[in-house]
Amino acid sequence: MAVIRNEKYIISGVVVLFAQMMEFNDEYFMGRALVLAQQAFDEDEVPIGAIVIHQNKIIGKGYNQTEKLMDVTAHAEMLAITSASQYLGSKFLDECTLYVTIEPCVMCAGAIKWARFGRLVFGSSEPKSGYEVYCSPKTLNQTEIVRGVLEQDCRAIMKEFFARKRK
Repeated sequence: MAVIRNEKYIISGVVVLFAQMMEFNDEYFMGRALVLAQQAFDEDEVPIGAIVIHQNKIIGKGYNQTEKLMDVTAHAEMLAITSASQYLGSKFLDECTLYVTIEPCVMCAGAIKWARFGRLVFGSSEPKSGYEVYCSPKTLNQTEIVRGVLEQDCRAIMKEFFARKRK
């Protein structure tokens, strides 16, 4: 994927625009979601981060805040979806990609389905309570699902978080 970023330069009083091609890929955006997961970790929340991309631009982001907000629905995905919907002025996000560090739970998968995401990309699977444990692959309609992006990094932050909790 590529996005064009225009940069303005003033040469002899004339504004000149230079277009610069920038390559973004799933690893780049998952890295951005991992930054949010680290923020959750630093705030003693389960370290999951999520971002929503539309035309190679981040339009929604979130990290788990269930403890901070005392709200069981304040998952990273839910906060990112709400933010993206408000940005676009639409409940449908069919031209968007959701990046999330850990496989979404059933609640978040339902929101992903109803928002009609074009793509879902997650880092590490959640074998105990992830989406695929409870739902068939057909549940997300036409959503393309990509698994395992920066999987080791996504898994490592979760392992460290829970290892600290057990001490």
